[in-house]
Amino acid sequence: MPTPGIKLGAIDLNLLVVFDAVMQERNVTRAGQRLGLSQPAMSHALTRLRHMLKDDLFIRSPKGMLPTPRAEQLASPIRVALDGLQHSLEPTQFVAAKATRSFRVAVDNYSAVVLVGQIAARITKIAPGVTLEFRPSGTLNIPNLQDRGELELAIGAFLEVGERFSRLSLLDDDFVVVLRKGHPATDCRELSTEKFVALSHLSISSVAYDTDFIDRALAPHGLKRRIQLRAPFLSAVRILVASDMVSVLQRRVAEELVRYRPLVIRRLPHSSPTSETAMIWPRWLDQQPAHRWLREIVTMVANSLGAK
Repeated sequence: MPTPGIKLGAIDLNLLVVFDAVMQERNVTRAGQRLGLSQPAMSHALTRLRHMLKDDLFIRSPKGMLPTPRAEQLASPIRVALDGLQHSLEPTQFVAAKATRSFRVAVDNYSAVVLVGQIAARITKIAPGVTLEFRPSGTLNIPNLQDRGELELAIGAFLEVGERFSRLSLLDDDFVVVLRKGHPATDCRELSTEKFVALSHLSISSVAYDTDFIDRALAPHGLKRRIQLRAPFLSAVRILVASDMVSVLQRRVAEELVRYRPLVIRRLPHSSPTSETAMIWPRWLDQQPAHRWLREIVTMVANSLGAK
């Protein structure tokens, strides 16, 4: 974006495209390949940018091109401006069958298990030219990525979001107990509080929700569950199948797991709260045709699963 003393008309839009590519790739060669520009052309463009903005913008390091504070300050508004310009040049209607664009969507464990398969199946069927990139959200700075236009949508347990984001609730889910087929506790259709407490528990470490509600329900009875192991979600199925441990999971996740694995579901011996799954996106994409179509597909899938 122009600094004081720089006229907007004097800025070459292509230089901002180069800046954005280097900012995202942190590598001049990869940025050039992405834009179809040679190494000399990229170097020349960066030299012009540095001269125009009177800042180094990027410093070479063993980890790639590190942005200066000035470049960090410029990154988000330039990305938003370029995205806005790109979207303004797109057709006013989105024709899914003819579309050849991509969508980047962050998903948590729940959404990856419950929603992603059906979303992918619908989109690949009606929009074969569309590319989907589902990214695990656990280690992502989602607000930052959405501000920079690097993430169109995020699905997960988002209770509160800033005013610059839109939010739509998709699903509510309760919790159940999951254990292997043939487990000694499967002799009973219902788990008593005493039997539930006597079992060894697997706690899932890589989820946005917690299961403290179980301990709060047991506390008045002077009881406490025994958590034998804490492990990430990806390890849960193998652990449950190969041991006598049990785990408390969201119902739709549990139903998906037992469909393909030798596992069974039992109800909790006490009432269960619900967890909410929602999708969020940058508010400025509210009326963008392609993005609106993507949200409609996600909502249709959620509705097919018995949405709120």
